[in-house]
Amino acid sequence: MRKISACLAAVVAAVALTGAAAPQQVTWSADPAEGTGQFRSIQCADGKFRTTADPQKGRVWVATQLTGEERCEAVGPDLAAGSTYYLGWSAKFRIADSTSRYLFQLKCSPSSDTANHPVVLKVSDGQLKLEEWTTGHEMVPLWQTRAKNDEWHEFAFRISSGRHDGTIRFWFDGVRQTFADGSTTYTGTTFDGTRNYLKWGLYHQAPETATQWLSTIRMGSSLADVTG
Repeated sequence: MRKISACLAAVVAAVALTGAAAPQQVTWSADPAEGTGQFRSIQCADGKFRTTADPQKGRVWVATQLTGEERCEAVGPDLAAGSTYYLGWSAKFRIADSTSRYLFQLKCSPSSDTANHPVVLKVSDGQLKLEEWTTGHEMVPLWQTRAKNDEWHEFAFRISSGRHDGTIRFWFDGVRQTFADGSTTYTGTTFDGTRNYLKWGLYHQAPETATQWLSTIRMGSSLADVTG
């Protein structure tokens, strides 16, 4: 009888624990299986931002920036002042020339007399770099690692929006990163101008074609919403 009671108690506890788990709160996503209509717009040569099959990830986005083209980017959701959100996705790239390429931008409008792009993830000088840009359009280097073509990596952010008091946290391959100033939460500009929004793809005119592949992109209210 005691064994049955103990088993029953264990089952009840397991059910209670399962029921207590917070539901996922994905507030926006762009799943390659559902087409480009999930983005606000596509800024790319016709047919060069599309989906393809990847042997590791299955159906993925692929952005192909042709030689001489300024950009091949998809525009995500607009951001609200004072908001806090998580972003997560996986990506790999193939960049053969030495021109700097932006892979991800938190962009603001107008472009002049603002930070322009307060948060940038880019490839430059053989390094994968994360940068913050101030309201005076001055670059602050936050983090970098060696850039490697044709390797999948996982990216996640927690960003709180603020003109001078915004914060950034960053995870690379599931590990929270330490920034150049020794912190794991950077405080600075993450919102400026009259409109702020997100962009993924490739930006900066260059002499050779470049490519970036991206998994499903998610925005949510917790790290668990946008990873895994």
